[in-house]
Amino acid sequence: MDPQTEAELAERVAGLQDPVRIVGGGTRGIDGPETELSTRGLSGITLYEPGALTLVAKAGTPVAEIEAALDAEGQQLAFEPMDHRGVLGTRGEPTIGGVVAANISGPRRIHAGACRDFLLGVRFVDGRGQVIKNGGRVMKNVTGYDLVKLMAGSWGTLGVLTEVSLKVLPKPAAVASLSLAISDAATAVSAMSQALRSPYEVNGAAFDPTAQKALFRIEGFADSVAYRTDQLAETLRGFGTLVEEPDAVSTWAEIRDVRAFGQGGGDVWRLSVKPSDAPDIAAKAGADQLLFDWGGGLVWLRVPAGTDLRQRLGTYSGHATLVRAERSTIDALGRFQPENAAIAALTQGLRAKFDPRGLFNPGLMR
Repeated sequence: MDPQTEAELAERVAGLQDPVRIVGGGTRGIDGPETELSTRGLSGITLYEPGALTLVAKAGTPVAEIEAALDAEGQQLAFEPMDHRGVLGTRGEPTIGGVVAANISGPRRIHAGACRDFLLGVRFVDGRGQVIKNGGRVMKNVTGYDLVKLMAGSWGTLGVLTEVSLKVLPKPAAVASLSLAISDAATAVSAMSQALRSPYEVNGAAFDPTAQKALFRIEGFADSVAYRTDQLAETLRGFGTLVEEPDAVSTWAEIRDVRAFGQGGGDVWRLSVKPSDAPDIAAKAGADQLLFDWGGGLVWLRVPAGTDLRQRLGTYSGHATLVRAERSTIDALGRFQPENAAIAALTQGLRAKFDPRGLFNPGLMR
């Protein structure tokens, strides 16, 4: 039976003899020890103050439940977390603990920030079975050491999240998705860079080579969106005619979830790179499918199964994460970019401090 309270979870961790695989909604397909430690029983919104723009929820709370509560008040998770089920072929329900643990952030990250930037506080159980809390439940109470940001992106290797506190933002009154017909990545990155440098608050910039178009998103009050759309069209006139997409919400949900990569086989990678380097790096990768997000700073690629993309690309400024592949490929290459010696020593020291018995997701971030 899954732990139903933080105290039950802490007691279970304290009594562990062998490593465990931390699981929330089970949508990420994480491999590891056979023994599973789930946060599904820790579910529910414990505090929501729309006027204070803050929400507190237990780690196992489905993201859909949180988004529904926010939507009823005209608010949202501004970092728009991705749903990985399509690209990974998994089931289950994404949970807010999983989103925070992996620092999942969508297209709006280039403008609003990442998940960790909206994280106000956390509660988690460390490898000794101790309950640790850091940060606050509302914005004015955020104090202490910044374990909050440390836990975001730690993938459950430092502790098991039990509760998270988040800053939320109002939903925009209007959304416009605009596109330019562009066939090559270098031109697309140049157009996206110019749009993002403009004063028109573009909060989404992507390029789909298959559709041969660059996409831009503008949000806000209706009159402001209309004005900024016209001004952006003038700014980008040298690249062609800016066209408004018919369904902005669906367009950017498809980009956020890289839904096109759910079709067909092959391995899926995501590269974090300098936008100016993205076209050359993508060309070198030899991928059969590509998507550029974050103005070119994030590149999704699909390559033949078993491809060692890191070896193929060699040295560059950035890192490559293996998102989808057979277990044998993941075991051979590792999901995450190998750390240099200095970072690896720091990582090892942190894990020794928070999980001295090596219980949580061992080998996941090797």
